[in-house]
Amino acid sequence: MRALRLFPIGVAVLGAAILGGCSKGRETPTGPAPAVRSWRMGFSAIPPRPDFATQIATLDLWTRRADAAIIHVEPPWDSLLAGTRPDSIVRRQLLGLADFYRGKHLELVFTLDATNGLDRASESAALVAAGRSIAEPAVQRLYRDFAVAVDTLLHPTYFGLAAETNLIRAAAPAALYAAVVQMANAVAADVRARDAAVKLYVSVQVETAWGRLGGSNAYIGISSDLADFPFAQVIGLSSYPYLGGFAEPEDLPIDYYARLTGKPELVVEGGWPSDSAGAIASSPAKQACYLRRQAELLDRADALAVFQLTFTDLDPAYFPPGSILPLFATLGLVDANLTPKLALATWDSAFARPRSGPLFP
Repeated sequence: MRALRLFPIGVAVLGAAILGGCSKGRETPTGPAPAVRSWRMGFSAIPPRPDFATQIATLDLWTRRADAAIIHVEPPWDSLLAGTRPDSIVRRQLLGLADFYRGKHLELVFTLDATNGLDRASESAALVAAGRSIAEPAVQRLYRDFAVAVDTLLHPTYFGLAAETNLIRAAAPAALYAAVVQMANAVAADVRARDAAVKLYVSVQVETAWGRLGGSNAYIGISSDLADFPFAQVIGLSSYPYLGGFAEPEDLPIDYYARLTGKPELVVEGGWPSDSAGAIASSPAKQACYLRRQAELLDRADALAVFQLTFTDLDPAYFPPGSILPLFATLGLVDANLTPKLALATWDSAFARPRSGPLFP
């Protein structure tokens, strides 16, 4: 799920109430959780609805319980195709947010999404509407120029140059995936020529890597992604296990993240809903249990960071007809009116663990 263009009372008590509510999976490690965490924690700026006051309130709530922030966007294709300078777009649309995060002492991670985040079989809706494609050299040039402007002006610590590459390969036409590979590698060369410090990544979809999305449930891995994107110094993970058929958070193998790659990992999007949707059965307690299990997965992988794109639920009144957004509507740790859920206590408990080592070594 890409970043959407939509626009601590009683926490300890709630946390204590759910500690015993998660069943023990067969692979749950025994003994106490590690006293420190290697992984940083954060969210993106997506509000529950397109309302400025609500967005400010949302930012105020989650930046208190984060040590990093993520921006995940598609290029603004309309403006780029119209000839607007990429650096002008970044200054106007993104620089203020990046400066806000830095003012809160949050490290910045940035994912630039090459295709349609809600339909990995397709290109960006804006490109499709314009009759254009990332297979065109001119369009790839715009992507590359925009990425350089992002790195030059925002200076992210980690910069993702494509998202869910294995899912694109599985779902999209081969020519579209080939264009992503070509474009991302070209972008990496452009950025690296100007910035030796930024760490580059692509993200992979974890359920796809485990064969859980439209597959045989047999482990696949990400060897193709490692070969196709050799510039990636770290690997971003996108994980929505409930979409991969997992009924209980404790069913996730303890090496669910660690098995994928020997490279450092950061979870750049994901979550578990608090409400049932369609054939997916869930509850606030199950969502809280997921965050507890995820902490174990992050510890086992010695992960760098974990991000949820949404801190709040999304207001369904603003969903376009036929959207798949209901599947992601209740991933928030507070509801659309900013009322805390059980999962907020679990997140806060993990955040209270001291960090190990320097921020993003």
